[in-house]
Amino acid sequence: MFNALVLKQENKQTVPSIEQIDESQLPDGDVLVAVDYSSLNYKDGLAITGQGKIIREFPMVPGIDLVGQVLRSDDSRYQEGDHVVLTGWGVGETHWGGMAQKARLKADWLVPLPNALTPKQAMMVGTAGLTAMLCVRALLDANIKPEDGPILVTGASGGVGSIAITLLAQLGYQVGAVTGRANENQAFLKALGASEIIERSAMETPAKPLEKQGWAGAIDTVGSKVLAKTLSQVQYGGTVAACGLAGGFDLPTSVMPFILRNVRLQGIDSVSCPREKRIAAWEALANHLPESYFEQACHEISLSETPEFAQKIIKGQISGRTVIKL
Repeated sequence: MFNALVLKQENKQTVPSIEQIDESQLPDGDVLVAVDYSSLNYKDGLAITGQGKIIREFPMVPGIDLVGQVLRSDDSRYQEGDHVVLTGWGVGETHWGGMAQKARLKADWLVPLPNALTPKQAMMVGTAGLTAMLCVRALLDANIKPEDGPILVTGASGGVGSIAITLLAQLGYQVGAVTGRANENQAFLKALGASEIIERSAMETPAKPLEKQGWAGAIDTVGSKVLAKTLSQVQYGGTVAACGLAGGFDLPTSVMPFILRNVRLQGIDSVSCPREKRIAAWEALANHLPESYFEQACHEISLSETPEFAQKIIKGQISGRTVIKL
């Protein structure tokens, strides 16, 4: 028997509880993992509090990522004792996730934990870090160099945006950071390496088909109006790596940035990308994130504290990362 945070639905309300379950209750999978850490982010908070339509079926163990050690494997790529990390693939939504002391998972979902990262550090990076690195690699693959001009990062104070700024600054790029609270977040974003802070409202005004060229490339985590504005300002031959839909699904732009400026729009999905790319991205994270990143505020909590912290995250009372020690 082992402990798990289990979400059930009672009278259309989501009810979290710490329960003891056994391996026979876990969903099917090729690999059984002893979970070391999971993380708690805003999406998990929505799931646990029932304030968002995150959970597709009940009962459910939440937790959109995890890191741990292989106990048993039916797949030759993983042996007992291997350390592995998982992000995405619907865990914590349609398949039981990381907030349990054991998880049974499909082997294709897993990647080896890089030697340069501890389990706790992996969850401090989590899904946001993987997505940020995939975005940065898209710009590198497009051969955009620091001397070509600055890079714009939207949603800069979020998980993906803040890690992207850190990575780009480490690689020598000048970075413009778009945030909804420019005054409040200025010191934080400057410390990450941003050279210019831009109020998000300036990027939400209707975009002209083409505006003044200012960015060699961009990483957009917002979408909609912000992405349209970004596309209109990217210089000839630039690339925009887009990974977010927080602003909505619509894209109020024209073909002009793509035809007259040869701007490329690259979609980034940390789930759908091939396993080899995910492995390479995790190794790159381990090699390029500075040690100072792991010195940021990080709350390490127990499973029993998770429902309380989920409420605090939803209310905006928690800053920094939150990891769950299983």
